[in-house]
Amino acid sequence: GSTGASNRRQRMPNLNNPAVLALCVAMCACTALAATTCPPLRHRGGQAIGQIGSFLRSAHIPALKKGVAPAAEECMRLKGGAADAAVVEEISSLMKGEGLSESAVKAFLQAYEALVSGQDGMILESTIEPATGLPNQRDLKAVDEGKVKGLLEQTVVLKLNGGLGTGMGLEQAKSLLKVKGDDTFLDFIAKQVMSFRKTSGNVKSMFMNSFSTSADTKAALKDYGELTAGDWEVVQNKVPKIDQATLKPAKYPAAPVKEWCPPGHGDLYPSLAGSGVLKKLLDAGIKYMFVSNSDNLGATLDLNLLSFFAESDKSFVMEVAERTEADKKGGHLAIRTSDKHMLLRESAQCAESDEKAFQDVARHAFFNTNNLWIRLDKLQEVLERNDGVVPLPMIKNDKTVDPSDSSSAKVFQLETAMGAAIESFDNAGAIVVGRERFAPVKTCADLLRVRSDAYVVTDDFRLILAPECKGIPPTVDLDSKVYKKVSGLDRLLEGGEVPSLKGCSKLSVKGKVILSPGTTFKGKVSLTNPTDDWVTLKAGTYEDAEIDVTKA
Repeated sequence: GSTGASNRRQRMPNLNNPAVLALCVAMCACTALAATTCPPLRHRGGQAIGQIGSFLRSAHIPALKKGVAPAAEECMRLKGGAADAAVVEEISSLMKGEGLSESAVKAFLQAYEALVSGQDGMILESTIEPATGLPNQRDLKAVDEGKVKGLLEQTVVLKLNGGLGTGMGLEQAKSLLKVKGDDTFLDFIAKQVMSFRKTSGNVKSMFMNSFSTSADTKAALKDYGELTAGDWEVVQNKVPKIDQATLKPAKYPAAPVKEWCPPGHGDLYPSLAGSGVLKKLLDAGIKYMFVSNSDNLGATLDLNLLSFFAESDKSFVMEVAERTEADKKGGHLAIRTSDKHMLLRESAQCAESDEKAFQDVARHAFFNTNNLWIRLDKLQEVLERNDGVVPLPMIKNDKTVDPSDSSSAKVFQLETAMGAAIESFDNAGAIVVGRERFAPVKTCADLLRVRSDAYVVTDDFRLILAPECKGIPPTVDLDSKVYKKVSGLDRLLEGGEVPSLKGCSKLSVKGKVILSPGTTFKGKVSLTNPTDDWVTLKAGTYEDAEIDVTKA
């Protein structure tokens, strides 16, 4: 209809008529439902709710002014409106009061604005195309030895080390878990860097710790003094949890520390900028940064990849690996049709109607290893173009304010992922690498796999797949009810020896099982214990078998 005020007044229905009033309220409720349940309608639905609310508020009916109309306008705020200025100021003051930088505040407010505006980050199949024609690591020429020293002088290696491993039942840095023998992830990382410095040349190394892992990491590295000299650490920011009911910072007086959470590894960018480390690195002539996860011991500084990155003149390069059927539910690399920018699409960003295409590993053939090469001067340019922020999609996690109390208030924990920055850099690219550069440990099943003989340690302390695996790691499926925590895995390996998996394609364990020393699995093996008691599987070689351990 007309936008004129007089016309709106002329068309105002008679709200004293119960039928008309019921219709208006129903319109508001239905629009709210649509906005809540249908992501494409969320923003427009929120606007419509607000219009209905304003319309009802303008009526001279006290009950409506106090009830339906305010509720409708609140729906607009929650389902598609702009962030409340007072809440934005509250968040800003709260974060600055904790000593967080302007960069950290701006980055979080960007994520918060995305939350309150109802953005869901969906990436439709119709808007993207597969990433093809990527360069491959195996085709790279050997680095020119004469250039090595100059490249290394301009390079820094940074390990992301902010995770506590709470999902595995840990209360300390996950990188303190033992991987092979008595060596932890941190031991491996330190030995990798020191070995590299002896054989190839000096290179700067750093860790990005969180406020939860900094002290643990420093203590664990005391025997590697040269690694903690100078500016060796960037401390990840923290961000407020958001109360789902109010969309304001969560309050938990019983334990105020639980009002805060880590912001995901996308915080790399505001942490570098806000701490002044980015400027220091640039002033020192550091141009190239190689970033990877501390739990991925296959991700070491590779001179051929460094040389490729430098010669490509790319601003940002992501190492990707070929997806297999085991990877089909994870995210993939793609090209946005509109501007040909590379992007990442995660499962949460896939519409149900696009699920078949999303899981087609022949169509979308590559996934992000989270090994990234970043031109620091280009990162500075991205920050300058975007008011000190790298634009990143918001990741919304549903939690409770006290993770150990499911009855505590529901909150949103807002995160970002550093790899998603690939769409924010001009002239970004990707390179296909072998699986040997991707050996992450996210679960106890992953930990069992890397502890086994399916992975071997090289002379330079890299963890790579054993030749017998032929480039494909064994699939390990452990009963999450029993082995979700490291304590459960310790019980499985109570005999003190990890089983042989180098000839195994898949191992599945359901129920309470203890493995005897000297156990070998080959092919596909399934172990089941239907009872509530722990049962020990006797030593031996098991091949392509389904075994009830109570009868074995």
